[in-house]
Amino acid sequence: MKALIGETVLAEAANDAVVRIEGNIYWPPDSVTADVLRGSPTPYTCPWKGRATYYDVVAGGTVLRDVAWSYPDLKESAVTRVGRDFSGYVAFDAREVGIGN
Repeated sequence: MKALIGETVLAEAANDAVVRIEGNIYWPPDSVTADVLRGSPTPYTCPWKGRATYYDVVAGGTVLRDVAWSYPDLKESAVTRVGRDFSGYVAFDAREVGIGN
């Protein structure tokens, strides 16, 4: 499966490699295309996952602010809750990013 903006592939991974949580798809860090993420200063802390890191997505000359995020240092209880360690996995805002095969 792929995360796309237009024809630009943001991430690509096998279906069983991604993690689905609360309607979001989290992609393994090594499946994210190099140079499409740019760090954002936007702060956010999820009550059960911990502190998030937000990213702007740069695709085809367009910059989409805060369209991606990850949890680099998950709370241990989040790993237990999900049943899998998804530290550093990247999710994309489904309102901006399409999913394809």
